[in-house]
Amino acid sequence: MKFDNSKIRRQDRTLDEAKAFELLKNGEYGILSMQSEDGNGAYGVPVNYVWDRGNSIYLHCAPVGRKLKCIDACENVSFCVVGRTKVIPDKFTTAYESVVLRCTAHHGLHEAERMSALSLLLSKYCPDHKMAGIQYAEKSFPRTEIIRLDIEEVSGKTKDCF
Repeated sequence: MKFDNSKIRRQDRTLDEAKAFELLKNGEYGILSMQSEDGNGAYGVPVNYVWDRGNSIYLHCAPVGRKLKCIDACENVSFCVVGRTKVIPDKFTTAYESVVLRCTAHHGLHEAERMSALSLLLSKYCPDHKMAGIQYAEKSFPRTEIIRLDIEEVSGKTKDCF
């Protein structure tokens, strides 16, 4: 995984690496953007996610559906997390922070990796209910698919007017 802000046009608005990874760690949701399954367009969808603090992002979904068809057609995806935003009407601008990742997407993972990903998701979104969440995950496991995004490149951008 490479952190690279060099392609950002407005170099005065780059988000430093530490803040970018903090946003990736704590973001509430991300937008997964993919080539459409027929190759004639794009498909983007907001999803819950968890970063393993290494090289991967994990998402959960149904075992069949459009996301998986798109990934089967093209594994190259983009993932974006937006942090704080604030419209500043009298300045005709918006304060924001975001991180964009270039990734390759994989599904059909081994059961142990899938359960580990569900545990990470529960730790992030339901930390006070983790034991009940594990039981729920075990019951719904056959109806749950996990997508792993292997991070190739990360960049971050901000307009800090908060």
